[in-house]
Amino acid sequence: MVIIISIFAFIATLLGGTFAIRFKDKLHLILGFSAGAVIGVAFFDLMPEAVNLGSQFYGIRTMLAFVAAGFLFFMLLDRFVILHSHYTMHDEGHAYNDHPVVSPRGKLGATSLSIHSFLDGAAIGLAFKVSAAVGIIVTVAVLVHDFSDGINTVNLILKNKGKKGEAWKWLFVDALAPVLGATSTLFFTVSSATLGIILAMFSGFFLYIGASDLLPESYHNHPTRWTTVMTILGAGMLFVAIRLAGV
Repeated sequence: MVIIISIFAFIATLLGGTFAIRFKDKLHLILGFSAGAVIGVAFFDLMPEAVNLGSQFYGIRTMLAFVAAGFLFFMLLDRFVILHSHYTMHDEGHAYNDHPVVSPRGKLGATSLSIHSFLDGAAIGLAFKVSAAVGIIVTVAVLVHDFSDGINTVNLILKNKGKKGEAWKWLFVDALAPVLGATSTLFFTVSSATLGIILAMFSGFFLYIGASDLLPESYHNHPTRWTTVMTILGAGMLFVAIRLAGV
């Protein structure tokens, strides 16, 4: 049952990425939506779950410190480990033709999203170990934002010098991740304390990706009105979907 459900997550991610590739000429609008979706996942999904799990063992201040640690750690990676790889949409006309290899910044972001998708799959498997009802609620939430994960993965690759082929490759990695995550739960369990810390760190990662990468690029050399609307729409849709999934 868990493996079958994880395949739906695979399909949802592929559909989101296919959407982003198909409408790449509207990349600035999709980036605006992605920024809101990524930030929405951090605020409305990952962070509340992290606090809910981790506060049983740590104080809320400590859990928020893990969020900040994730944000700062990703910032250090971005600023020093992958220095000079920054790319703006001003160069997007050349990105699809002149640069066959995606920049490290795009790979780092796509890898982070893929690890998050792996944890999504693991969350499905672990939730069903608690009860079928909990498993279904978690599954609905995962399917909802896996579509956005597919969009976000493709966007991070395309805007960081990647071509379509590279975007498809990373999209497949991201789509396969929840299947592997769900399968892995057949062989291990993770304590609530550890899972809470992991989710807190990833919420920090996503806040950085959304606020410092996707959001600025969405309105670079473009009017801010519609990109702002798309950002609010992305965050709003994630908020509503996650709330409905939790009913």
